[in-house]
Amino acid sequence: MEATVSDERPSPEGPATFREVFAQREYRAVFTASTLGWIGDYIAKAAVTLLIYRETESVALSAAAFAVSYLPWLVGGPLLATLAERYPYRRVMVTCDLVRMALLLVIAIPGMPSPAILALLFLATLANPPSQAARSALMPLILSGDRLVVGLSVNASVGQAAQVVGYLAGAAIAAANPAAALLVNAATFGASAVLLRLGVADHPPAMTAAHRSHLFRETGEGFRIVFGTPVLRAIAILVFSAMLFSIVPEGLAAAWAGRHADDMGRGAAQAVIMAANPVGFILGGLIVGRAIAPARRLALMRPLAVLAPLTLVPALFDPPPLVVALLAAACGFAVAGMLPMANGLFVRALPDGFRARAFGVMATGIQVIQGLAVLVTGLLADRFSIPLVVGVWSAAGVLLMTLAALSWPSPATVDAAVTAAQQGGRPATEPDGTTRAPRPDPHPSRSSGGPGRSPTGGRGPGEQPDGGRSGESGRHWHVVT
Repeated sequence: MEATVSDERPSPEGPATFREVFAQREYRAVFTASTLGWIGDYIAKAAVTLLIYRETESVALSAAAFAVSYLPWLVGGPLLATLAERYPYRRVMVTCDLVRMALLLVIAIPGMPSPAILALLFLATLANPPSQAARSALMPLILSGDRLVVGLSVNASVGQAAQVVGYLAGAAIAAANPAAALLVNAATFGASAVLLRLGVADHPPAMTAAHRSHLFRETGEGFRIVFGTPVLRAIAILVFSAMLFSIVPEGLAAAWAGRHADDMGRGAAQAVIMAANPVGFILGGLIVGRAIAPARRLALMRPLAVLAPLTLVPALFDPPPLVVALLAAACGFAVAGMLPMANGLFVRALPDGFRARAFGVMATGIQVIQGLAVLVTGLLADRFSIPLVVGVWSAAGVLLMTLAALSWPSPATVDAAVTAAQQGGRPATEPDGTTRAPRPDPHPSRSSGGPGRSPTGGRGPGEQPDGGRSGESGRHWHVVT
């Protein structure tokens, strides 16, 4: 069936509802499993950091324990995410959960030396990229149309809330017994595996064994399709630029709070600034995702992208911590308003067989860019005042985001990319940057799904797994996100 543009554009009638999203049994299973995993992960981060510090009294080693969870994305995120294309998504997610559960049980053994804890923790986090990539690629097979965008907004907002809850619970449990916190995390992975095994259908892999090539080559194809397709490249630039500026207040919160320690206490000031961005993100994701019609959301995506760094420019005037927190919350609100819509458009313009690999590219880029942003602004803040650094950095962000918004592909280019992806082909790029008619996918079985299946993931436009119909029509990136 040839998909039309009207099948993929947001409906002007109104957004999907939370009830419609949670009516999908598979989504409920994935959502609950993801929430358990997020809370467990943050509990474990707090516990391991404290455990290492108690054992070694080394701030550097405790920081290394916290940072080790990001290493898999930096050293091989896209490569590990590519594995999710080769096997059924449910099997990948369940296997990764069981591996992490087993390793955390070993880490919780009393008397485990610190080097062994760090090594085992690193091994456990190697399961993150393929697990998250599989979950991300599964989402558009569960939700379609605007339900997908609303589902991504819910995921992003709950992920931020899980961070706050996980850190608070982890700190409280770890203060009494760090091993107990690790056991809690292991239990969350066990429960997640059971939920996924029982609640998610056994969708076939995106790539059959007959169409596999070298893992590095398959990973390279993920980079080529993201950065070689004008629409996907434009979305990647918009998202990466947003991450480059929105993370700065959170990353510099400790030093920033020190400038106003007399106003409300350094600890309280740091906590307020660090929590503000996630709180704004939660509100933005839920309010924009639910209260604004899909067509208006799409129109607001680029203005919100420019607004995100603009909200931080007043930092130049060195406001007190509460005002800094309000600025950071406004920035988080703007990012959350544009991210799920960008995410939804990304997946509609992405051929089915590339979703997990594209997730690896995007997630790794976000991790690297956020780390570089905090590192560079931290180095600059050693030489210049923090308000000056943040204000000028954000003003540069306004310029960058404006250029990204002005260079956005034309509607015809966007329509052509979406149509090409739905037809199971890869959008080809002309020398002038436009997208021409699709060429056949080199792995047709993974996109078309075989005889009788739609190229949109095994169902006709708007059709749900339960046989129902949808209306016409994701700081975590869910390439689906």
